[in-house]
Amino acid sequence: MINKQSPLPIYYQIIEDLKNRIEQQEFNPGDMIPSERELSEVYNVSRMTVRQAITNMVNDGHLYRERGKGTFVSERKIEQPLQGMTGFTEDMKQRGMTASSKLLVFKTIPIPQDIAKKLLLDMDQQVYEIKRIRYADHKPMAVETTYIHTALIPNLSEDLVQGSLYDYIENTLKLEIEKASQMIEATISDQHLSNLLDIPPASAILHMERHSFLKDGRAFEVVKSAYRADRYKFISDIYRT
Repeated sequence: MINKQSPLPIYYQIIEDLKNRIEQQEFNPGDMIPSERELSEVYNVSRMTVRQAITNMVNDGHLYRERGKGTFVSERKIEQPLQGMTGFTEDMKQRGMTASSKLLVFKTIPIPQDIAKKLLLDMDQQVYEIKRIRYADHKPMAVETTYIHTALIPNLSEDLVQGSLYDYIENTLKLEIEKASQMIEATISDQHLSNLLDIPPASAILHMERHSFLKDGRAFEVVKSAYRADRYKFISDIYRT
């Protein structure tokens, strides 16, 4: 399994072998992998080399450690394409997963200055602030805060935002969402966000901010989301022009 004559570092070869064993379902999510001592014997390398491989896989989110117990296989990450524009509920349905939400905040507020700029509105306007925990198969995946101009959807209610907001917008109100621009950056969770997502403090998260527009050119929403980096990854196809 390990070629010590290869130009590839040994720890990297161990990582690739363990990833392959996970892919082949020799180890499944939640399974404990062999100890560092056992792996060093399997690969005939030092425990330090094994520890380097395991640490890299923990940092990448493929494995996680539980103090006093061992190292375990993480849940498979959800791949979210950056092409196309879908809501969370639509994404989960396409993957055969059950989407659900917990509503944390639903209120009408004076528009914050940064949101006014992004929605192209004057400061005397009001917006809905909708904050939800988004779940896939009953596991927290993201905390999402949405801002929508109240004049655009005057009758929005708590009941309506419990389900798919995009479904209501397009199929009931017959408003056509056309495009969005979005920004993604890596950051660290604070204590409050860690509690909501059920992750350790100072965990890696993916912060995404999206500005959406209707087909008639009106700015539709600003969405600020914090995704668990251990459960989510964004992918994109790019072309040389």
